[in-house]
Amino acid sequence: MKIMHLFFDSFRLRFPRINNVILIIIFAHFIFTAAAGLTTPLFAVFVIQDIGAPVTVIGFAVALYWMCKSILQLPVARYLDRTDGEIDDHNAMLAGTLIVATAMFLYYFAVNIWHIYFLQIMIAVGDSLIVPPFYAIFSRHLDRAHTGFEWALFSSFSIGAGSALGGIFSGLLASVAGIRIIFLVNGALMLIGLAILWFLRPYISPRMGTADGAMMIEQKRP
Repeated sequence: MKIMHLFFDSFRLRFPRINNVILIIIFAHFIFTAAAGLTTPLFAVFVIQDIGAPVTVIGFAVALYWMCKSILQLPVARYLDRTDGEIDDHNAMLAGTLIVATAMFLYYFAVNIWHIYFLQIMIAVGDSLIVPPFYAIFSRHLDRAHTGFEWALFSSFSIGAGSALGGIFSGLLASVAGIRIIFLVNGALMLIGLAILWFLRPYISPRMGTADGAMMIEQKRP
């Protein structure tokens, strides 16, 4: 965060105060994106060279993931919306992250085409449990004074910097240790992100009510 403050000070811009919920989610998703950035650039190489599958398998595997995730996250979101408080949202994020981490570890042992399809479905199930509660919790805890900045910070740091860092180390690790090792590193990073997400617990609301049409959620600030 000191680097960010120095960057803004150089342009004479005041770095806004951000609540703990937003900071925790931003740092956790930075880890998640860096983990994904390790494997995404080399996924096609892994399927063709290590598994020995035809190129068409790559397209089917990607499509299978997106179809399953797109369908499953809708009922997950509906269920979470109907339950009071954010504890269920937090539990869903933790469970989804654990499922994705497990799938990444299992990728190390994949040898057949059906393994690829199965693990893609497994990752889709995990992501369908992560995405709806992430948007819900993140949106509820945005600071009204700088909503745009916090979304931009998520995009720049969690997505942008995370993807760049993962991409840089992706090829380096593959050239030194091989592609399969990268899946183990991915899984380990997912578990680190899971540990970071656990620190959301004291800051989320077990029950939520409304007053004058506005949601009342206590946010503990640093």
